[in-house]
Amino acid sequence: MKELYCTERAGISLEKAAAMCDELLAQYPGLKKVLIVPPDFTRCYSFAGELTQILYPRLKAMGAEVKVMPALGTHMPMSAEEKTKFFCGVVPDEDILIHHWQTDTIVLGQIPAEFVRDISKGLYDTEIEVEVNHLLVDGGFDLILSVGQVVPHEVVGMANYSKNLFVGLGGRSMINKSHMCSAICGMEQALGVRDCPARMLYDYAQQHCIDGKIPVVFLQTVTTRENDETRLNGLYIGDSRVPFEKACELSQELNIVHVERRAKKVIAYLDPEELKTTWVGNKGIYRTRMIVADGGELMLLAPGIRAFGENDEMDAMTRKFGYKGRDYVLKLFNDGAFEDKIMSAAHLIQGSSDGRFTITYCTKPEQMSKEEIEGVGYQWADYNEVSKKYNPAELKEGWNTLPDGEEVYFVGTPALGLWKCDD
Repeated sequence: MKELYCTERAGISLEKAAAMCDELLAQYPGLKKVLIVPPDFTRCYSFAGELTQILYPRLKAMGAEVKVMPALGTHMPMSAEEKTKFFCGVVPDEDILIHHWQTDTIVLGQIPAEFVRDISKGLYDTEIEVEVNHLLVDGGFDLILSVGQVVPHEVVGMANYSKNLFVGLGGRSMINKSHMCSAICGMEQALGVRDCPARMLYDYAQQHCIDGKIPVVFLQTVTTRENDETRLNGLYIGDSRVPFEKACELSQELNIVHVERRAKKVIAYLDPEELKTTWVGNKGIYRTRMIVADGGELMLLAPGIRAFGENDEMDAMTRKFGYKGRDYVLKLFNDGAFEDKIMSAAHLIQGSSDGRFTITYCTKPEQMSKEEIEGVGYQWADYNEVSKKYNPAELKEGWNTLPDGEEVYFVGTPALGLWKCDD
């Protein structure tokens, strides 16, 4: 196919994005059945919802049967309200499919243990099954459009591309083991890095199990957000790795904030519509941890948090073991405590500061209590009280000096970037 690339730092118009989608679809006449794979609602600032709204009616007008399957991974399905916000009523409910990561997958092949051992420099030694939702293989689709955002990510360095398939539509083995590989190799060495160990796993799976076998085209976005408006800065479309590489280059420029010094107190706001569990809310930890001073505090303003896991299984594992440090979790892991739930071990490792700084979750007590938050190893504060002093509507992005002279660094949308102190 002819790949399509567009970079506009000032913002790509909706009309330009639609024209690129038209140029893409013109290369695939006679389509009978198409699957669109956007992200889930925790990526609501990805511009993937808008692209799905463009693609769906055009494909229907071409006479194709169209289904939409959000790349949920282990996340909870979209609620009716979230579907309405994400798709704006363009995609009818009967055409939205739900991926069940425990039951809906088929094995395409294996990543050899030798390869895993090599990329992890001997830290992790296991074979990994390559799993995807069976409909990618037996659903009869002429074309699969994987739509998603490239942005710094705690597991895979830079999100999206094949991760949208192998995690978003993946199964237990791939999700568990790729996340554990990343955690063992070190999250801070991966964040914002394109070719980190987890990406190498997904690249291997893409090359050996997808390329030339399953008709996937990737639509990769790069976005920024300013004054409550999401701006599409890059759109890269193609069936090779090149669109991902171009998106990475732009995202590393636009989505990584270089902070001149570490802050004694960092405050991150977790949008209550976007982030409802610590499983996804901990992006506020991952993306800001490199600017928190040793002995400092990271305060998460989390008015929407009401659970730990995105599903009952992971919620129970978090409550049982808690965010209590890398060494503690690795000992449990080596003792077999996580069995086939090792994604939980990876998540617990990544959600801890290992004692370098304190983490305070500020929740509404009627949704997540002091006892629950402290029970998993975090400090707790009442959002209703804390937000009187640290009001997210009044704090500006970056450095703030409060009336009492306290200096804080504020991050309003941690899921949209990465904050680094280059020391």
